[in-house]
Amino acid sequence: MPKCTINGKEIEVKDGSTVIEAMHDQGIHVAHYCWHPGLSVAGVCRLCMVDIEGMPRVQIACNTTVTEGMKINNTSQKVKDAVKWGLDFHLINHPLDCPICDQAGECGLQDQYMEFGKYDPEMAEKKVKKHKVMDLGPTVVLDSERCILCSRCVRFTKEVSQSNELGIFNRGDHSEISTFDGQKLDNNYSLNTVDICPVGALTSKDFRFRQRAWYLKEGNSICNGCSTGCNIKTYFNKEGFFRVKPVYNKEVNGHWMCDDGRDLYKFVNRDHRYLKASHRQESGWSQILPGAAAKEVSTHVKAGGEELALVLTGQYTTEEYEKIIGIFTKDLKTKNIFHWVNNKESFEAFDNLLIRGDKNPNTKGLLQVFEKNQISKTWADLETSLKAGAIKTVVVAGPENLKFYKDLDAKVQLFSQAKKVIWLQTAKHPALEKLPINSWIIPMKSFVEKEGSFVNYKGLSQKMNKVTTIVSEALTLAEAAELMAGHQISIKPDTHILTDADRPLDQVMSEHRKKNEFVFKRGTV
Repeated sequence: MPKCTINGKEIEVKDGSTVIEAMHDQGIHVAHYCWHPGLSVAGVCRLCMVDIEGMPRVQIACNTTVTEGMKINNTSQKVKDAVKWGLDFHLINHPLDCPICDQAGECGLQDQYMEFGKYDPEMAEKKVKKHKVMDLGPTVVLDSERCILCSRCVRFTKEVSQSNELGIFNRGDHSEISTFDGQKLDNNYSLNTVDICPVGALTSKDFRFRQRAWYLKEGNSICNGCSTGCNIKTYFNKEGFFRVKPVYNKEVNGHWMCDDGRDLYKFVNRDHRYLKASHRQESGWSQILPGAAAKEVSTHVKAGGEELALVLTGQYTTEEYEKIIGIFTKDLKTKNIFHWVNNKESFEAFDNLLIRGDKNPNTKGLLQVFEKNQISKTWADLETSLKAGAIKTVVVAGPENLKFYKDLDAKVQLFSQAKKVIWLQTAKHPALEKLPINSWIIPMKSFVEKEGSFVNYKGLSQKMNKVTTIVSEALTLAEAAELMAGHQISIKPDTHILTDADRPLDQVMSEHRKKNEFVFKRGTV
């Protein structure tokens, strides 16, 4: 643990740390573009200049190792001048299109100019024109004029995704990022290149021009796309959720997440959700409030006993499993509790980076609660009992994330052998319209609308906090269990709700115009 002095403060650093790592760990801002803690050192931007006592010239912090007694500063006039000149060179060919750039509001170039620049430009040469709106693949668009050649994206495809689609082509001020001939930027982690791009050169096709960054709020959560349990940040406003990005966690996902996980925000938005409970009778489907529906089915559930079955997916929190399994075993007197495994044949698959074959966030948590409550029924037991007519009522805690549940039609057909099916569900699915007479669909809250914990494939339990409420009347699995058991519960009104979808469109648009928040429909890229 060598000791060094940074800007007059003595600190201890890990052996082998570079100067920029030491400054980053201490929360000291240093100008940089090409350095990223999850990538190798390139040393191409020449912005992370520091003054080291005893050295005649400024040094780059990203490729200088801290030694015992080293005295470092990045506040001297010599450093400030070096950084300003570096920024000036980076901006020689950069277009001044900030008002129309999708990165505006979260651009490293803007931020660092305001912190380390604020100079009068001395370059009078005409800017070199480069390719614009280049379609790199299914997820990413490139504007070469904005690119500052930091090489982060190239190093990512070489070192992390190991797909090697990107390179730097041509020479001098005609150098450009692009893909190799006949190749597309098309891998399971391609959108990480957008995250690490410090300017607006690489943009996401999905998010492009949909919202300005300053109109979005943020909330941390856990990805429910597979059993890795990547830490994520969700971005939303009154209109709904718009994107998902990774949050660094050394023990779980590092700096990255897969592209599939970034689609999570879509199924939690109101357009894809059950807003009211539905009851299918001979005359058709009728709608009632979710809480009222859960109370209404309590007479059927309480009378079930051994004729009652509970089917659980690995998509809910450990706390919800403990509550509903406790109620079904103790209050409702049944151990007919079953685990719906959606892709058992590929559960152990792994792509050697983040993507696990188990496409559920909390299979481990569910199995732990099964073991605690001595639940040992197999799926074959359920199929046999349904076929024999021994099970009359089935309660299904359906999957939130339907993308990897390809067998929903088959399961609806299987559960329909019971006389009554009570399906607890977050996102809509056409297969549920085929449920038999005497069936209920009761809306559930999504993972961003509740607190709880997921246990990932390693057995690591991760706490997640509520982000916001989208469907205020939807229930948690625990609340549904209490009501189905006939218990009286108090549900506090939620004051933090995405409300625009509940209000007249002209009123919403009027307010957005006043606040300059109106979002126009986009064309295709």
